[in-house]
Parts: sequence; structure tokens; C-alpha cells
Amino acid sequence: MPVYRPSHFHQLGIKAKKRLSQNFLIDQNILDKLCTAANIQKGDSILEIGPGAGAITEKLLAKGAQVVAVEKDPDLAEKLSRLQNEELTIACADALKFPLENLPKKTKVVANLPFHIATPLIERFIRLFPKIASLTVIVQREVGQRMTAEKNSPQYSSFALFIKAYSTPKYCFSIKPASFFPAPSVHSSVIHMPLHAFPFPFSERAFFQMTRTAFGKRRKMLRGSLKELYPKGVLEKGFAGANISPTARPQELTIEDFARLFVECETTYENQEAQQPKNPMD
Repeated sequence: MPVYRPSHFHQLGIKAKKRLSQNFLIDQNILDKLCTAANIQKGDSILEIGPGAGAITEKLLAKGAQVVAVEKDPDLAEKLSRLQNEELTIACADALKFPLENLPKKTKVVANLPFHIATPLIERFIRLFPKIASLTVIVQREVGQRMTAEKNSPQYSSFALFIKAYSTPKYCFSIKPASFFPAPSVHSSVIHMPLHAFPFPFSERAFFQMTRTAFGKRRKMLRGSLKELYPKGVLEKGFAGANISPTARPQELTIEDFARLFVECETTYENQEAQQPKNPMD
């Protein structure tokens, strides 16, 4: 029985739990658009997070996909067994801890993510290319705008740069609260993210330390915000070598701009360290 109307939840004894951010998708049109955005094909391996009442799950199975549905709520996980499909594996588990080593390569994540853990889930899955090939997720509209923000926009941040470092994110469409039961207090959005490997030949950790530091004081010029990471002389040479103005602010730089600046600053810093005289007592 497709769960597309609130009355169906009552028939199945399903009640949304606010503490688990449960808002069930009931709009048939949105279900179709979600599968189109994810480019679901027969035989695809799908990891669905928070299947809830199973409306997305049913649609994925109807498309011929093989679905691993990870549901934390044991009541909902038990009720998903009504679908009785050999292509469906149901796991009652926390998606933040669920083991992923047995997933086939090129698995697609399709999910109406629980709002309260959407960001850490995205951060977990986004690094798993090629095990995971893409993410197509429903998130709060504001989160979706942050994920896909371009430079010089109010939503542009170190989070947007992190997303761009591992994917090519696309804002697909918005979803009104009435498409869910119960209706949330916010609008939602669908974001599609084909994943790729980290594109630069340097330390991811150190690079993101630079971007987070820069955006931590987004109103400051970069020469001011980055001085806690590099000496003044290193920054001066770094800006010159990267052809970036030291008076620029972080929201003015693309991820490629930050990468050039990072390489120039790191190279200059390492060269200066190498030229320091050695203490004969060392």
C-alpha cells in the first residue's frame, strides 16, 4: 500500500517522532522528481537513510533498484518489512555509525535526511567516493542554499567549499511543507551531488583549516584573518604568487583561488623554514 496520504499512517500505526526529525514525504510528484534527479536506473545500488514510512523506498524498488534502507527507529524499521521485496535490505541502525564496507562501488545515496543530523551525514558520505557515487538528498532549504552557494553570495562559506571539494552540487528544486506529513515549519530542497575525489595534491586537513580560518572572520580581509596561520612575510609572498589581493575577503575567492593561495603560502613557509640556520647544539 503506497503511503501517500496521512490516513495511511494511521492505518499502519505510524506516528512521527519529533526527536528524530521525522517528517514523511507524501507528495507523489516530488517522489517522481526525486528519482529523476537521482537518475535511478534498474539495477542501481541505493543506500537510503531514514526511509521512515517507506514512500521513497517503494518508489526506488518500483524503479528496479536494489535498496539498503537504514532506519534508526525500530518501530518504523519493523513496519518496512511489509514491502516484502527481495531487492530490499532493512537495517535498524544509526546512519552515522552504519558500516559501509559491504556496499558495492558506485552506490547512490537517496534520502530524506533527518534535519538534525543532515550535515554530519553529508560530511560522512561525501568522502567515500568511489564507494559512493552520488548523493541526492532532501535537506532544509537554507542548508541546500549553503551547499550550492557560489562566491560573493551571502550563503557562501567554508561548508560550500568543502562540498565543492568532493562533488559538483546542484540545487534541483524546492519542496513546500505541505508535501510532508506532518508538515515541517520550513521549506526543503533537493540537492544532487555527483561525487569525485579530492582534486588537489596536498593535505585536505591543512587546506580546510585555511578555509575555515578565513571564513571564521568573513568580514575581515584575508591578510588579517590568515595571520594566525602564517607570518606576515609568508602571506605577502603567498598573495603575490597566487595573484590574489591581500585585501580580498574570503567570499570573493573560488575553491581554485584558495588552492593557489594555499600552495603559495605553504611553499613559502617551507622554504623559509629550510633556510633557518641550524642550532649546532641540536
